[in-house]
Amino acid sequence: MATTLRLPPELQARLKETAAREHRSEHAVIVEAIERYTADRDRRRDIALARVLERDQAILDALA
Repeated sequence: MATTLRLPPELQARLKETAAREHRSEHAVIVEAIERYTADRDRRRDIALARVLERDQAILDALA
């Protein structure tokens, strides 16, 4: 799927520098950034859910 990104000039420069430094395409850097971002969000969501379930286990058991 093709997507167009409109990046601020300073972010575009950082992307270009990172890709050049790592000998990777800008596309590869962007894909990795999205993968890391979504994995981190999923991990933080799972941690928060586990905390809520642990905290409220007695209430959940009473409702069951």
